[in-house]
Amino acid sequence: MDFNTFFLLLSGLILLVLGGNFLLKSAVSISLRFNLSKLLIGMTVVSFATSAPELIISLKSALLGSPDLAISNVVGSNIANIGLVLGLTILFSPIKINRDVYKINYPVMLFASLYFLVVILDGVINWYEGASLVCLLFITIFFLIKIQKMSEEDFALDVGSKESLSKSILFLFVGAVFLYFGSDWFVTGSINLATSFGISERIIGITVVSIGTSIPELATSMIAIYNKEKGISLGNLLGSNIFNVFAVLGITSIVSPLVVSDMNIINFDIYVMLFFSAIIFPLIFFPKKYLLGRTKGFIILSFYSVYIYNIFI
Repeated sequence: MDFNTFFLLLSGLILLVLGGNFLLKSAVSISLRFNLSKLLIGMTVVSFATSAPELIISLKSALLGSPDLAISNVVGSNIANIGLVLGLTILFSPIKINRDVYKINYPVMLFASLYFLVVILDGVINWYEGASLVCLLFITIFFLIKIQKMSEEDFALDVGSKESLSKSILFLFVGAVFLYFGSDWFVTGSINLATSFGISERIIGITVVSIGTSIPELATSMIAIYNKEKGISLGNLLGSNIFNVFAVLGITSIVSPLVVSDMNIINFDIYVMLFFSAIIFPLIFFPKKYLLGRTKGFIILSFYSVYIYNIFI
């Protein structure tokens, strides 16, 4: 890998992380100014903002004629959220599972994964299939907000603080600029990396791109563990996977239909994503109920390591 490719990847990733953070601060602050409830902000604004890097990268990849990179970014991110981020998190610090996770968030995430399989089996995600994903996104948001309001007294969410309007607009502008250039550099670097090593865009998307866009979630989890905070929940990661399918894939395929070139995405990767989606349920209840501990973290990480090793051989 030459210096130019390395520079594009590293600087692009840094700009994506910073841009996502600026966008998140701005979106939350502006929403608070309109007196939206923290519940509504958390379920919509925060989720969209934290999915911005994945969305921008997938859009950029599709427009540059690299649909495999766009799709594998979503598939790889969903796998990494469970296999890498959750695995490492509970390996260092066990977490307790809230009942809403397996009664609400998990079924919705599993449905999103299965619907993803349905729309991609023919090798293409058309604009009308993308539109159906976006419709399901709004239905999911409405459903989750309605359900959460029924038990809002048990729903704690820190969505940030309200900044001055000028500062919020500045954050919004800086975040948008960082995301634009960050996605451009990171996608270009990823394509160059695939070309220079003679490997597929699918592998780059599954590894470099998906892990790169999962770094903010991983960093947040590690910082929370260091500070001994209990705000880390499986529900947050499941929510990210839901938005990756409905929002990122949906919006991207409306803008530019996604045609799969590397059939390994359909024949293998999508089923691995479903496996990681399915494995969560038994781990919640066995051998110890409602607790994801270090042994389970080791198991999840082991499966993820085997998968990453397997795609390179």
